[in-house]
Formats: sequence, C-alpha cells, structure tokens
Amino acid sequence: MSLDTQKLDGSQRQQIMMSVQQQLALQNAQELLQKLSDKCFKACVAKPGSSLSSSEQKCITSCSDRYMDAWHIVSRTYAERIKREQYRH
Repeated sequence: MSLDTQKLDGSQRQQIMMSVQQQLALQNAQELLQKLSDKCFKACVAKPGSSLSSSEQKCITSCSDRYMDAWHIVSRTYAERIKREQYRH
C-alpha cells in the first residue's frame, strides 16, 4: 500500500506525522527499557534464580536510576546541541 501525500490536506498530513512521531517515541522507549534491563541485569545478577535477593534488587534499582539519569543528561545535551545548530543556519 502506498500513500500519496500530495492528495492529503494539511490536517491529514499533520495527523500522520503525529502518529509516526508517537510510534517512534514508543519504539525508543521500548528500546531504552530493553537496554536498561539487559545492562542492569548483567551487572547485578551473578547467578539467575527463581527470585532476586535484596542486594540484587537494590543494585538493579540503583543501576536503573543511574542509567536513566545519564540518559536524561545525554538527551538534554543532544537537544540543546540541535537547537544551537539550527540557530546557526
């Protein structure tokens, strides 16, 4: 199925763009959570079992918090850099 965007009015194009942006945001969030889970599980759980120990739970919580803090810093810095680049041109 192909979509001829020339036949769409501005409102329809805007709706499609919003839908695509939402899908990309969801995909990015899922990827972030997957990476966070993989990284923190590998760092905190030496021998997987049927449940997590208290220390493993604390480690995963701490690891997740650090990962999210770092992700926010990188995202904010990247967004600021893009804005600066846009103002230059």
